[in-house]
Amino acid sequence: MLHHIKTYLLITLGALGVATHVHFFLSPNSLATGGVSGLSILMNHLVPDFSVGMFMIILNAVLLLVGILFLGPKFGVKTIYASFALSLAVWAFERFIPVTEPFSQDILIQLIIGQCIAAAGMGLVFHQKASTGGTDIIAMILNKYFSMEVGKAVLISDISIALFSVALFGPEIGMYAIFGVILNGLVIDYTLQTFEAKKEIVIISKESEMIRAFIVEEIGKGATIHTARGAFTSDEKEVITTILGRKDLLKLKKHVGAVDQKAFITVHSMKEILGQDFKSLA
Repeated sequence: MLHHIKTYLLITLGALGVATHVHFFLSPNSLATGGVSGLSILMNHLVPDFSVGMFMIILNAVLLLVGILFLGPKFGVKTIYASFALSLAVWAFERFIPVTEPFSQDILIQLIIGQCIAAAGMGLVFHQKASTGGTDIIAMILNKYFSMEVGKAVLISDISIALFSVALFGPEIGMYAIFGVILNGLVIDYTLQTFEAKKEIVIISKESEMIRAFIVEEIGKGATIHTARGAFTSDEKEVITTILGRKDLLKLKKHVGAVDQKAFITVHSMKEILGQDFKSLA
Protein backbone atom coordinates (compact mmCIF):
# COMPACT_ATOMS: atom_id res chain seq x y z
CA MET A 1 0.00 0.00 0.00
CA LEU A 2 2.74 2.43 0.99
CA HIS A 3 4.62 1.53 -2.20
CA HIS A 4 1.60 2.47 -4.34
CA ILE A 5 1.16 5.75 -2.45
CA LYS A 6 4.84 6.59 -2.98
CA THR A 7 4.55 5.73 -6.70
CA TYR A 8 1.62 8.07 -7.28
CA LEU A 9 3.19 10.83 -5.18
CA LEU A 10 6.31 10.67 -7.36
CA ILE A 11 4.19 10.69 -10.54
CA THR A 12 2.33 13.74 -9.20
CA LEU A 13 5.61 15.49 -8.37
CA GLY A 14 6.92 14.70 -11.87
CA ALA A 15 3.72 16.02 -13.47
CA LEU A 16 4.08 19.25 -11.45
CA GLY A 17 7.62 19.65 -12.82
CA VAL A 18 6.43 19.33 -16.41
CA ALA A 19 3.45 21.61 -15.72
CA THR A 20 5.83 24.24 -14.32
CA HIS A 21 7.72 24.21 -17.61
CA VAL A 22 4.52 24.50 -19.66
CA HIS A 23 2.87 27.25 -17.61
CA PHE A 24 5.79 29.45 -16.57
CA PHE A 25 8.17 29.06 -19.53
CA LEU A 26 6.51 27.71 -22.68
CA SER A 27 3.06 29.30 -22.66
CA PRO A 28 4.13 32.93 -21.91
CA ASN A 29 6.66 32.73 -24.75
CA SER A 30 4.28 30.94 -27.17
CA LEU A 31 6.75 28.07 -27.48
CA ALA A 32 4.95 25.04 -28.92
CA THR A 33 7.68 22.44 -28.42
CA GLY A 34 5.58 19.45 -29.39
CA GLY A 35 3.33 17.16 -27.43
CA VAL A 36 -0.16 17.89 -26.15
CA SER A 37 1.15 20.98 -24.36
CA GLY A 38 2.53 22.42 -27.62
CA LEU A 39 -0.66 21.65 -29.51
CA SER A 40 -2.67 23.24 -26.69
CA ILE A 41 -0.56 26.42 -26.87
CA LEU A 42 -1.31 26.64 -30.60
CA MET A 43 -5.04 26.06 -30.06
CA ASN A 44 -5.16 28.59 -27.22
CA HIS A 45 -3.76 31.19 -29.64
CA LEU A 46 -6.55 30.39 -32.11
CA VAL A 47 -9.30 30.09 -29.47
CA PRO A 48 -8.28 32.27 -26.49
CA ASP A 49 -11.54 31.55 -24.61
CA PHE A 50 -10.15 28.13 -23.70
CA SER A 51 -7.00 28.04 -21.57
CA VAL A 52 -3.95 25.89 -22.34
CA GLY A 53 -4.76 23.64 -19.38
CA MET A 54 -8.35 23.15 -20.54
CA PHE A 55 -7.18 22.23 -24.04
CA MET A 56 -4.73 19.74 -22.53
CA ILE A 57 -7.50 18.05 -20.55
CA ILE A 58 -9.71 17.82 -23.65
CA LEU A 59 -6.93 16.61 -25.96
CA ASN A 60 -5.70 13.98 -23.51
CA ALA A 61 -9.23 12.66 -23.09
CA VAL A 62 -9.71 12.48 -26.87
CA LEU A 63 -6.32 10.82 -27.44
CA LEU A 64 -6.98 8.22 -24.76
CA LEU A 65 -10.31 7.36 -26.38
CA VAL A 66 -8.64 7.17 -29.83
CA GLY A 67 -5.90 5.01 -28.35
CA ILE A 68 -8.39 2.58 -26.81
CA LEU A 69 -10.28 2.45 -30.13
CA PHE A 70 -7.20 1.70 -32.27
CA LEU A 71 -4.90 -0.05 -29.80
CA GLY A 72 -7.17 -1.51 -27.15
CA PRO A 73 -6.83 -0.84 -23.41
CA LYS A 74 -3.01 -0.93 -23.38
CA PHE A 75 -2.62 2.18 -21.29
CA GLY A 76 -1.85 1.47 -17.68
CA VAL A 77 -3.63 3.24 -14.85
CA LYS A 78 -0.41 5.10 -14.01
CA THR A 79 -0.13 6.57 -17.52
CA ILE A 80 -3.76 7.70 -17.50
CA TYR A 81 -3.22 9.24 -14.07
CA ALA A 82 -0.01 10.98 -15.17
CA SER A 83 -1.56 12.48 -18.32
CA PHE A 84 -4.50 13.97 -16.42
CA ALA A 85 -2.34 15.01 -13.45
CA LEU A 86 -0.23 17.06 -15.88
CA SER A 87 -3.25 18.63 -17.56
CA LEU A 88 -4.96 19.46 -14.26
CA ALA A 89 -1.72 20.89 -12.84
CA VAL A 90 -1.40 23.29 -15.79
CA TRP A 91 -5.07 24.26 -15.43
CA ALA A 92 -4.60 24.86 -11.66
CA PHE A 93 -1.50 27.00 -12.26
CA GLU A 94 -3.45 29.10 -14.78
CA ARG A 95 -6.30 29.56 -12.34
CA PHE A 96 -4.37 30.30 -9.15
CA ILE A 97 -0.93 31.55 -10.33
CA PRO A 98 -1.63 33.31 -13.65
CA VAL A 99 1.33 34.51 -15.70
CA THR A 100 0.66 37.42 -18.06
CA GLU A 101 4.13 37.88 -19.54
CA PRO A 102 7.51 36.09 -19.79
CA PHE A 103 10.02 36.34 -16.97
CA SER A 104 12.56 38.00 -19.29
CA GLN A 105 13.22 38.87 -22.92
CA ASP A 106 15.78 36.08 -23.20
CA ILE A 107 13.72 33.20 -24.59
CA LEU A 108 16.66 30.79 -24.83
CA ILE A 109 17.59 30.84 -21.14
CA GLN A 110 13.93 30.37 -20.17
CA LEU A 111 13.67 27.42 -22.56
CA ILE A 112 16.79 25.78 -21.14
CA ILE A 113 15.87 26.27 -17.47
CA GLY A 114 12.27 25.19 -18.05
CA GLN A 115 13.40 22.12 -19.97
CA CYS A 116 15.72 21.06 -17.16
CA ILE A 117 12.81 21.26 -14.69
CA ALA A 118 10.55 19.33 -17.08
CA ALA A 119 13.21 16.67 -17.71
CA ALA A 120 13.52 16.01 -13.98
CA GLY A 121 9.74 15.68 -13.84
CA MET A 122 9.60 13.34 -16.83
CA GLY A 123 12.40 11.29 -15.32
CA LEU A 124 10.33 10.79 -12.15
CA VAL A 125 7.28 9.76 -14.20
CA PHE A 126 9.22 7.35 -16.45
CA HIS A 127 11.02 5.88 -13.44
CA GLN A 128 7.61 4.79 -12.11
CA LYS A 129 6.97 2.90 -15.41
CA ALA A 130 4.46 5.52 -16.61
CA SER A 131 4.32 8.26 -19.24
CA THR A 132 2.32 11.43 -19.73
CA GLY A 133 0.46 9.97 -22.74
CA GLY A 134 -0.31 12.65 -25.32
CA THR A 135 1.42 12.29 -28.68
CA ASP A 136 2.93 8.99 -27.52
CA ILE A 137 -0.49 7.49 -28.33
CA ILE A 138 -0.35 8.81 -31.89
CA ALA A 139 3.15 7.35 -32.20
CA MET A 140 1.91 3.95 -31.03
CA ILE A 141 -0.90 4.02 -33.61
CA LEU A 142 1.59 4.88 -36.39
CA ASN A 143 3.83 2.08 -35.16
CA LYS A 144 0.99 -0.47 -35.25
CA TYR A 145 -0.51 0.41 -38.64
CA PHE A 146 2.49 1.79 -40.56
CA SER A 147 5.40 0.00 -38.80
CA MET A 148 6.98 3.35 -37.95
CA GLU A 149 9.38 3.35 -34.99
CA VAL A 150 7.77 4.91 -31.92
CA GLY A 151 10.69 7.29 -31.28
CA LYS A 152 10.66 8.48 -34.89
CA ALA A 153 6.87 8.93 -34.84
CA VAL A 154 7.04 11.03 -31.66
CA LEU A 155 9.78 13.19 -33.18
CA ILE A 156 7.78 13.72 -36.41
CA SER A 157 4.62 14.70 -34.50
CA ASP A 158 6.55 17.08 -32.22
CA ILE A 159 8.43 18.70 -35.11
CA SER A 160 5.13 19.09 -37.00
CA ILE A 161 3.60 20.94 -34.04
CA ALA A 162 6.69 23.16 -33.77
CA LEU A 163 6.52 23.94 -37.51
CA PHE A 164 2.89 25.05 -37.17
CA SER A 165 4.07 27.62 -34.64
CA VAL A 166 6.12 29.26 -37.41
CA ALA A 167 2.88 30.15 -39.20
CA LEU A 168 1.18 31.39 -36.02
CA PHE A 169 3.99 33.13 -34.13
CA GLY A 170 6.63 33.87 -36.75
CA PRO A 171 9.95 32.27 -37.75
CA GLU A 172 11.92 33.36 -34.66
CA ILE A 173 9.52 31.76 -32.16
CA GLY A 174 9.16 28.78 -34.51
CA MET A 175 12.91 28.19 -34.56
CA TYR A 176 13.03 28.34 -30.76
CA ALA A 177 10.20 25.80 -30.67
CA ILE A 178 12.06 23.42 -33.00
CA PHE A 179 15.19 23.81 -30.89
CA GLY A 180 13.04 23.06 -27.84
CA VAL A 181 11.92 19.75 -29.39
CA ILE A 182 15.55 18.73 -29.97
CA LEU A 183 16.61 19.91 -26.49
CA ASN A 184 13.69 18.02 -24.96
CA GLY A 185 14.89 14.71 -26.40
CA LEU A 186 18.51 15.24 -25.38
CA VAL A 187 17.80 16.35 -21.82
CA ILE A 188 15.21 13.64 -21.13
CA ASP A 189 17.56 10.93 -22.46
CA TYR A 190 20.34 12.20 -20.17
CA THR A 191 17.95 12.39 -17.20
CA LEU A 192 16.68 8.84 -17.75
CA GLN A 193 20.25 7.53 -17.95
CA THR A 194 20.95 9.24 -14.62
CA PHE A 195 17.82 7.83 -12.99
CA GLU A 196 18.44 4.32 -14.30
CA ALA A 197 22.23 4.25 -14.03
CA LYS A 198 23.61 0.77 -13.39
CA LYS A 199 27.15 -0.25 -12.48
CA GLU A 200 29.02 -3.46 -13.12
CA ILE A 201 31.07 -4.31 -10.03
CA VAL A 202 33.94 -6.79 -10.08
CA ILE A 203 35.27 -7.89 -6.68
CA ILE A 204 38.31 -9.98 -5.77
CA SER A 205 38.47 -10.78 -2.06
CA LYS A 206 39.53 -13.50 0.33
CA GLU A 207 36.09 -13.09 1.92
CA SER A 208 34.23 -13.77 -1.32
CA GLU A 209 31.72 -16.14 0.35
CA MET A 210 30.58 -13.45 2.81
CA ILE A 211 30.36 -10.85 0.05
CA ARG A 212 28.39 -13.18 -2.23
CA ALA A 213 25.95 -13.92 0.60
CA PHE A 214 25.50 -10.20 1.27
CA ILE A 215 24.72 -9.50 -2.42
CA VAL A 216 22.19 -12.33 -2.66
CA GLU A 217 20.57 -12.23 0.78
CA GLU A 218 20.81 -8.60 1.90
CA ILE A 219 20.66 -6.68 -1.39
CA GLY A 220 18.56 -9.29 -3.16
CA LYS A 221 20.56 -9.28 -6.41
CA GLY A 222 22.31 -11.97 -8.42
CA ALA A 223 26.01 -12.38 -9.05
CA THR A 224 28.37 -14.43 -11.20
CA ILE A 225 31.29 -16.28 -9.60
CA HIS A 226 34.33 -17.41 -11.55
CA THR A 227 37.89 -18.39 -10.69
CA ALA A 228 40.94 -16.35 -11.70
CA ARG A 229 44.66 -16.79 -11.14
CA GLY A 230 47.04 -13.98 -10.19
CA ALA A 231 49.88 -13.20 -12.60
CA PHE A 232 52.55 -12.78 -9.88
CA THR A 233 51.57 -15.35 -7.27
CA SER A 234 49.63 -17.83 -9.44
CA ASP A 235 47.16 -18.06 -6.55
CA GLU A 236 43.59 -18.94 -7.51
CA LYS A 237 40.89 -16.58 -6.23
CA GLU A 238 37.15 -16.19 -6.69
CA VAL A 239 35.98 -13.20 -8.70
CA ILE A 240 32.46 -11.85 -8.09
CA THR A 241 30.68 -9.88 -10.81
CA THR A 242 27.35 -8.19 -10.20
CA ILE A 243 25.25 -5.29 -11.55
CA LEU A 244 23.74 -2.81 -9.11
CA GLY A 245 22.16 0.62 -8.89
CA ARG A 246 23.79 3.49 -7.03
CA LYS A 247 22.13 2.88 -3.65
CA ASP A 248 22.96 -0.82 -3.64
CA LEU A 249 26.53 -0.06 -4.73
CA LEU A 250 27.00 2.17 -1.67
CA LYS A 251 25.72 -0.62 0.58
CA LEU A 252 28.07 -3.13 -1.05
CA LYS A 253 31.12 -0.88 -0.76
CA LYS A 254 30.41 -0.33 2.92
CA HIS A 255 30.04 -4.08 3.53
CA VAL A 256 33.20 -5.01 1.60
CA GLY A 257 35.16 -2.35 3.49
CA ALA A 258 33.99 -3.86 6.78
CA VAL A 259 34.88 -7.50 5.98
CA ASP A 260 38.02 -7.08 3.84
CA GLN A 261 39.81 -3.75 3.51
CA LYS A 262 42.33 -5.33 1.14
CA ALA A 263 39.64 -6.36 -1.37
CA PHE A 264 40.12 -5.27 -4.98
CA ILE A 265 37.05 -3.67 -6.60
CA THR A 266 36.45 -2.20 -10.06
CA VAL A 267 33.28 -0.33 -11.01
CA HIS A 268 32.15 0.18 -14.61
CA SER A 269 29.28 2.35 -15.89
CA MET A 270 26.83 0.38 -18.05
CA LYS A 271 25.23 2.12 -21.02
CA GLU A 272 22.66 -0.59 -21.73
CA ILE A 273 21.79 -3.95 -20.16
CA LEU A 274 19.57 -6.47 -21.92
CA GLY A 275 17.93 -9.70 -20.79
CA GLN A 276 16.77 -11.35 -17.55
CA ASP A 277 15.46 -8.74 -15.08
CA PHE A 278 16.70 -5.78 -17.12
CA LYS A 279 15.54 -4.43 -20.49
CA SER A 280 13.71 -6.87 -22.74
CA LEU A 281 15.57 -8.24 -25.75
CA ALA A 282 12.40 -8.04 -27.87
